[in-house]
Amino acid sequence: MPTSAPVSAQKITPFIWYDREAEDAAKLYTSLFADGRITHVSRYSEAGRDAHGQPSGKVMVAGFEVAGLRISALNGGPAFKPTPALSFFVRLESEAEVNALWEGLGEGGSVMMPLDGYPWSRCYGWLQDRYGVSWQIAVHETAAQGTTITPSLLFTQGNMGRAAEAIELYTSVFPGSAKEHVELRGAADGEAAGTVLFGSFTLFGQQFSIMDAPGAHDFGFTEGLSLMVSCETQAEVDHYWEALTAEGGQESQCGWLKDRFGVSWQITPTVMEGLMASSDRAAADRLMTAMLKMKKLDIATLEAAARAQT
Repeated sequence: MPTSAPVSAQKITPFIWYDREAEDAAKLYTSLFADGRITHVSRYSEAGRDAHGQPSGKVMVAGFEVAGLRISALNGGPAFKPTPALSFFVRLESEAEVNALWEGLGEGGSVMMPLDGYPWSRCYGWLQDRYGVSWQIAVHETAAQGTTITPSLLFTQGNMGRAAEAIELYTSVFPGSAKEHVELRGAADGEAAGTVLFGSFTLFGQQFSIMDAPGAHDFGFTEGLSLMVSCETQAEVDHYWEALTAEGGQESQCGWLKDRFGVSWQITPTVMEGLMASSDRAAADRLMTAMLKMKKLDIATLEAAARAQT
């Protein structure tokens, strides 16, 4: 797929897995950002109950937006939890804003790195909130940049040292991509020399950051925080699915996959959102039933299911 393809509105949506707290989490996050808003709420129906195990009427997905970034929160049950391997890096204009967000997100959570001055920031901290979602919070080193939120990938355990490889893969797969700043560890870092201390890149014009993490860590990537790619056509679905499952990636159900590093992605047709939000609940139920039978999603089959065609 050509990297010169036009870049549209946000195409990659961070997707957080909760047990039953998705709506509460969305309300908390949107209350802590000046421009925060809940964009949509969908609910489970009877269709597929044997697979998803959730009662009809329970919130399935709460979509929200903070600092211009759209995020989705799923009530998926206890199977998966977010880990610090995929966090949100928030930069704010003042230390007062950093302190306020730190307090709001930190209540009931745990501190990974205390809020303090560090060589890379005069005011930075890393925490897990009460739901287990990880946030890195810092002040902009230059003023007048507003609030920004960047998904950040941390490569640990067997993935340590593969961050540069991941940058190459992701920027080769998605249009509107660019490798930006990459800082490598020096010779003084011993066995970690040459690994990524900090890197940044864009996909579809969206910014991401990435780091290798030497040392012992008891976490890696999980389905607890995935990246959902919105696709207009079946050709897009096919391209991303094939590229991200290649060379050690794994197919899963309902449009989910893991790439060779274990990062979870959802390759999702944009038509799904409209079909799932339909006031025709029978059509939405047929759509859910069809989707639960698939690995890679097929747009024509999903549309036919919604229209009750076989």
